[in-house]
Amino acid sequence: METQRPNLLPLLFICFSLRLISAVGESNYSNTTNGTDFIRTSCGATLYPDVCFSSLSRYAAAVGRDPAQLARAAITVSLAKAKHMAAYVSNVSRQADYGAASDPRAAAALHDCFSNFGDAVDEIRGSLRQMRHLDPGVAGAVGESFRFQMSNVQTWMSAALTDQETCTDGFEDVSDGPVKADVIGRANEVKKHTSNALALVNHYAEKAVP
Repeated sequence: METQRPNLLPLLFICFSLRLISAVGESNYSNTTNGTDFIRTSCGATLYPDVCFSSLSRYAAAVGRDPAQLARAAITVSLAKAKHMAAYVSNVSRQADYGAASDPRAAAALHDCFSNFGDAVDEIRGSLRQMRHLDPGVAGAVGESFRFQMSNVQTWMSAALTDQETCTDGFEDVSDGPVKADVIGRANEVKKHTSNALALVNHYAEKAVP
């Protein structure tokens, strides 16, 4: 009677799959670890390193050790924060119980703040779009196109930060109150993210452009 030989193909397939999963897991872990260390070090060059790291560490795997990817991630976070702030100010300015109608300075400050953050959103969005279409040149050579593009990103991010600062400056003559404090507090938090993004953009530009 002939003995039936066991089919080893399923077992071999399982072993191969487990090794592949393990290799992918190790690779992802390595990328995340390297990215985390890189982000932590890079954030040391910003004015708000703790805010920088806490907001960007989630992008560690995608960033790796690429300063361009890190700058893009920082701009992405800055854009999200600015858009959220613009929506918040728009909502506050519509609240009837705020009583802005009885205080023209408060009404004007809120209106200007919304306008400023709207401009900031446009500028940050333009920066992100430019970063996604960078042309570093051929074989690592930095061309004039790249210099021009990076200059645009730096200019727009700087303008966005100025617009956000203009928002808070507009409340200087407004009487103190919970709404004023809340708007300024939120705006200051957004400014930290924009400041960090600008610092990382500048750092990347300095390294990429000799």
